[in-house]
Amino acid sequence: MLEAMMAENTKGWKMNRDEAEEYLYCALDIGQLLLASGAEVNRVEDTISRVMAAAGVPKVEVFSITSNITVTAHLDGFQTLTQMRRVYAIHTNMRRIEELNQLSRDICAKKLKPEEIRDRIEHIQEEKPANSRLLPVGYAIVSGAFALFFGGDLNDFAASVLIGFLLCYIERLISRFTDNVLMTALIWSTAGGFLAQLTVLSGLGHHADLISIGNIMLFIPGIAFTNSIRDMFVGDTITGLIRFMESILLAGIIAVGFTLAGRILTGLL
Repeated sequence: MLEAMMAENTKGWKMNRDEAEEYLYCALDIGQLLLASGAEVNRVEDTISRVMAAAGVPKVEVFSITSNITVTAHLDGFQTLTQMRRVYAIHTNMRRIEELNQLSRDICAKKLKPEEIRDRIEHIQEEKPANSRLLPVGYAIVSGAFALFFGGDLNDFAASVLIGFLLCYIERLISRFTDNVLMTALIWSTAGGFLAQLTVLSGLGHHADLISIGNIMLFIPGIAFTNSIRDMFVGDTITGLIRFMESILLAGIIAVGFTLAGRILTGLL
């Protein structure tokens, strides 16, 4: 289907090098945002290929892993264009992925110009999550619910709700200083461990381990782990292995943070 689309779009259209450069740059903008928003690699590669096909480029080769996208476009007369993008941090944003998917559909259906594509991309980037103010409440509810699920009492529930609410703001504060996911996880989990122990010492909570379990569930890389298995099953073995190792490493860092907090407090007391 994609090959037929390319053939249809290239009939009677001789794209010059400058036009191809513009479309390739826009396609990479879309791919970079998709990857940074948590989209699977297969979706990123397919989207870039379809955008370039809609632009009339006869042949495109896309290679992507979790931190890099490389695209080579083959033009008439044995000309080739290659552009590359580096993705430094991935933060899941399903709403942005949906908007970028819709943009790619509009490009294919309406043959949008590069200027129109750039305007849409800027709008998508500037748009803030509609429910960002409710996020701390979500953190609190999820944290408390898991504390109850794993056997905590109402005191543990209350302590976990309070800590989950605070951890949302702690995460936002850390993100202002670093985009390093592992460093963020270490600081965040250590703070969560300290708070869990302090709530027990103050009498608000009863079981620091169950309170901590509720807080840990906020940061467990479930989506990344699931995507890693999916990537390996569809043939993106390198990407799947990278995502898998990142998920295991992140889970390990979280465990280290909570354990470190407990050991430090135990040593002080």
